[in-house]
Amino acid sequence: MSVIRKLLVYFLLLAGSLLILITLCSLIYSSSLWFLQVLNFPRPEVLIALIVCLTAYLLASKQQTIARRVFLTGMVVSIGIQAYILFPYSPLANEAVRSAEPASVNRKSVFSILVANVWIENRQVNDLLNIIADKDPTFVLTMEVNDWWVGQLQVLKKRYPYTITFPTDNAYGMALHSKLPLNNPQIQFLHHPRVPSFWADVTLPDGKTFRLVTLHPVAPAPSKYPTNIGGKEVALVRAGRMLAGHSQPTVVAGDFNDVGWSHNTTKFARVSGLHDIRYGRGLYSTFNAHSWLMRWPLDYVFVSSHFRVLAVDRLPGFGSDHFPYYVQLTLQP
Repeated sequence: MSVIRKLLVYFLLLAGSLLILITLCSLIYSSSLWFLQVLNFPRPEVLIALIVCLTAYLLASKQQTIARRVFLTGMVVSIGIQAYILFPYSPLANEAVRSAEPASVNRKSVFSILVANVWIENRQVNDLLNIIADKDPTFVLTMEVNDWWVGQLQVLKKRYPYTITFPTDNAYGMALHSKLPLNNPQIQFLHHPRVPSFWADVTLPDGKTFRLVTLHPVAPAPSKYPTNIGGKEVALVRAGRMLAGHSQPTVVAGDFNDVGWSHNTTKFARVSGLHDIRYGRGLYSTFNAHSWLMRWPLDYVFVSSHFRVLAVDRLPGFGSDHFPYYVQLTLQP
């Protein structure tokens, strides 16, 4: 074996061992060990890296040793773990929320929501307004809004006369603009006093009603802003508990600051009984819009079983570190 080939094999062994370690550590959950929770995020990238590393190793190393068998077993098991966790987001999986044909639904039961984390430092508001005008959603949910952003979005009032706003300078402000009346609106603080969630009841033109909840929980990492580190129960799970057992049709939307396959998000889905509309459709990764390599889904729409999906789309960037996320739904009879 040539020197270059030996070096390549050693590199692949080192890289593969690191990927195996990352995979195993990502299975450990502890709210205080934030760095292990972060390992949940790049599962798609780790899966691709595992497959590339395994393929390259098989081509570069032909020696039949016990160490080689152990390494290959670890690589195959790690690929299986990552693929198993990500499989529900594959088009090969069953849709958690079934699709509906546009021609078969009552248009008065159809509505749409555009979820956009604007990034508090971003100033490309006109690009966002153009996206909103193009998609013309029923609801526009913006997050990380401060007073400047709320002021800039005032131009939406003509088409979206119903609003709930809570601007802040801590990157957790929120604004909801709606074409439909927001009945019994509430601003609740589930875990931090300056991190709001919005709760409202909505009546569609056909008379059917549903509950709309918008969230932007704090990220599971240390921050100069509010942090979840050391918290006993994060906002997402707390919201799930509040929604559990209710038979009312429900939509929960927002930047969850977590991936759909994380402990907290899967627990939220289990406790609340709501479903991620991405299941069976794809990842639709919305963050990081500034990186071609490290991207994963952070913005979500979860719904109860009363709904059907007409459209899902990740929209073009507008200067934020998040892409807008668009969903069109219909509420079944």
